[in-house]
Amino acid sequence: MCSPGSADPGGPAAALRQAYLAACLAELDALKPGNVHIHAAGHGMSVEDFRVSARVSAPPLAARGSPVGRRILEAVAATRAAVGCNTNLGIVLLAAPLLAAAESAGPGGLRASLARVLASLTVADAVAAYEAIRLAAPAGLGRVADQDAAAAPTIDLRRAMAMAAERDSIARQYATDYADIFAIGVARLRAEEAAGTAPEWAASHVYLDFLATLPDSHLRRKHGDGAAEAVRAEAAALAAALAHAAGDGRRAALLDFDRSLKQRGFNPGSSADLSVASLLALACENILGG
Repeated sequence: MCSPGSADPGGPAAALRQAYLAACLAELDALKPGNVHIHAAGHGMSVEDFRVSARVSAPPLAARGSPVGRRILEAVAATRAAVGCNTNLGIVLLAAPLLAAAESAGPGGLRASLARVLASLTVADAVAAYEAIRLAAPAGLGRVADQDAAAAPTIDLRRAMAMAAERDSIARQYATDYADIFAIGVARLRAEEAAGTAPEWAASHVYLDFLATLPDSHLRRKHGDGAAEAVRAEAAALAAALAHAAGDGRRAALLDFDRSLKQRGFNPGSSADLSVASLLALACENILGG
């Protein structure tokens, strides 16, 4: 089903690189209301921008033995050079620890290895990640009093992310060992896999689950808490309505919501980033499980 990443004759690094690419491309095939996807244009960015971003960011992210911070910085730098805008900062921030964990996983599997990777992040990782954030220049980043991204960090990357966890769902994953990724995203993907759901619909369902559960961080930064919560409530109502909808009706309802969000200038980018990370986490678990 939607399990990007299978046995790869190029070895573990090649398999993980392919898993990352497949996760990024699978997410673009999903109908994700308000976000960039193959079913409708929006926000002045093309699907091809995201495809190119996935291709150029894959090698540094899957570079065996590379520190997490270096993976992040080199992936963002490669993306910026290729497409000239921020298409994948959240994806890169989430993918780097996952890929580092997958390449070093032993007893306990991916989640135990991920916890070790996150616990071992350093100040140097934070310095590199902060440089990547400044290079990507995400919209609506704002300023904070302590450990602001505009200045050099003085604490390790996990602690820096934990300070932002209440306001940013990407940062929250660092502080919680990716609890939302596994509890919401991977769990839904495995259920869809068991039900025989087509990959693009499974990814769409995961995206809607995130949008309906967590006020989208990108919307919060750009439009405020009220707008993010309103969209979350709309997504939750739509998800409930679609629970028993047929294919054509489901597609039409999602496209209507897509148009509504884009007309308001709303792009739930963080929900899309969490969806990619869920696809990647599932793929890594499948690779490690043989």
